[in-house]
Amino acid sequence: MLLLAIILISLAFVFYTLGVWSEKFQKQLKKWHTVVFWVGFVFDTAGTTAMSRLTATQFEITFHTITGLLAILIMLFHALWATLVLIKNNETARNNYRKLSVHVWAIWLIPYITGIIMGTR
Repeated sequence: MLLLAIILISLAFVFYTLGVWSEKFQKQLKKWHTVVFWVGFVFDTAGTTAMSRLTATQFEITFHTITGLLAILIMLFHALWATLVLIKNNETARNNYRKLSVHVWAIWLIPYITGIIMGTR
């Protein structure tokens, strides 16, 4: 189960990073970016669920759990907003959206990195 959780979280990192940085370099939100955001969100949620099943203790409020929950919620918001921006097909909305993506990715990295640190201890 640990290996599965690590693979799922790593796939979330790959897909989310690919979506965010390709959108930034292409300077335009495209449909495939949004699909990749959703795929990253699904992998992150599945990986987080698998990790939570590995712990024998009850849910504990820690820096990692708070930032992890925040990251999943922000990823959900990010993917939903991308979907709405594409549906509206408004250039101003697309430009405003692009300003947020790297910040969301950076916030997502916090629990990813703290998870790696905690896992190696």
